[in-house]
Amino acid sequence: QVQLAESGGGQVQAGGSLKLTCAFSGPSFISYGRSWFRQSPGKEREFVAGITWDGGRTYYADSVKGRFTISKDAATMTVPLQMDNLPPGDTAVYYCTALCSPVVVPEVDDYDYWGRGPQVTVSS
Repeated sequence: QVQLAESGGGQVQAGGSLKLTCAFSGPSFISYGRSWFRQSPGKEREFVAGITWDGGRTYYADSVKGRFTISKDAATMTVPLQMDNLPPGDTAVYYCTALCSPVVVPEVDDYDYWGRGPQVTVSS
């Protein structure tokens, strides 16, 4: 059973930075695609960024390109998401997720494992 545990999040002023980290544990998940999604009140959950574990190929939603950076740490089996230049519109619950396939896709329903999701609040 794959388990995901997120850390980071919190509150920051507009223009500031935050870093989220997702730790993965469990058997047979090495090649899984890993992604971050987010959900704001009244909105659907949306893709933010993803990374393939083997090739380290990254993908970003247009709304976060140039501001967010997803990476992987093979030594600690974690996937950090660095978020810079945050506007209030980035306020949401951010979810770490994994897909039982070595790819990254932007569709919520294709993901198999989800973290609980830390709150990120950006104040103006």
